Amino acid sequence: MHAFESFLLFIATPSVFVLALMEAILLSSRQRYDWRAFGVSTFDLVVRITLNILLPLSIATPLVRWAFSHRLATIPLDNGLAILLLFLGEEFCYYWFHRAAHRVRWFWGNHSVHHSSNELNLSAAIRVGLFGKLTGTALFFTPVIWLGFDTRVVFAVLSLNLLYQFWIHATWIPKLGWLEGILNTPSTHRVHHASNVEYLDANFGGVLIIFDRLFGTYITERENLPCRYGLVSPITSYNVFKIEFSEWMNMLRDLSRTGSVGDFFGVLFMPPGWSPYGEGNTTEELRSRHYAASASNDSVNVQVKQDALRL
Repeated sequence: MHAFESFLLFIATPSVFVLALMEAILLSSRQRYDWRAFGVSTFDLVVRITLNILLPLSIATPLVRWAFSHRLATIPLDNGLAILLLFLGEEFCYYWFHRAAHRVRWFWGNHSVHHSSNELNLSAAIRVGLFGKLTGTALFFTPVIWLGFDTRVVFAVLSLNLLYQFWIHATWIPKLGWLEGILNTPSTHRVHHASNVEYLDANFGGVLIIFDRLFGTYITERENLPCRYGLVSPITSYNVFKIEFSEWMNMLRDLSRTGSVGDFFGVLFMPPGWSPYGEGNTTEELRSRHYAASASNDSVNVQVKQDALRL
């Protein structure tokens, strides 16, 4: 085990767990706190670490090795420009990984676990899902390796990126002024975890929020629209197997009902909620129905006011 891996296992992981526990104790002294959800997150953390130790390879390993073997150059981290290039390249790749984790059902199968908690707090940050390596999320970072950065360095920086994101799951931290325009902050991440139709599929950045602004996926938190956390169809059970496997089972059920190759791959790779049988529940469809209903209600209200004025 290399030094950085030892740091992650024996220092970083226990530290984030203790901090999540400290927050839980403090919050529970002031308000209701969902300790059963904390237990689910702890289960996810322990089992995920165990699986990563026992099964260190990922489905993306052959592609990662190919990218390194065919890299365009060898870029040493011996100057500021190289470090900046690695950081921005990693952020760019992370943005597209995270966006795909919400917009491609295959990747959502694992990532949905992270969004399954109906409360947002530091314990939700350690609930990541057990099957990241099975889904092949590492493939999104192969461009940085192919450019010439060492594989271990790339995934070490990814780990640091994820460590940064731990603290932004705290809902008690307010907006941070001008930093909101640059960094992924608690306010920005509250929107990301919200299941309100108005907030869905937004704010995918890791440390920075610049790529969300560039590609049109940035949504700011509104004072008049409190975030509602959890999945669009909430999981209210604390059964760890249901939480970890429900999206996979739903996917297998939908795959078994497909009648063509196109529908089969559509279920796998179209956005969550897509249906080959007509209207589904994708973000676009949910928003369309929501705003249509709102417009209809507004029209009714206007008509009622007009009728009242005539009287």
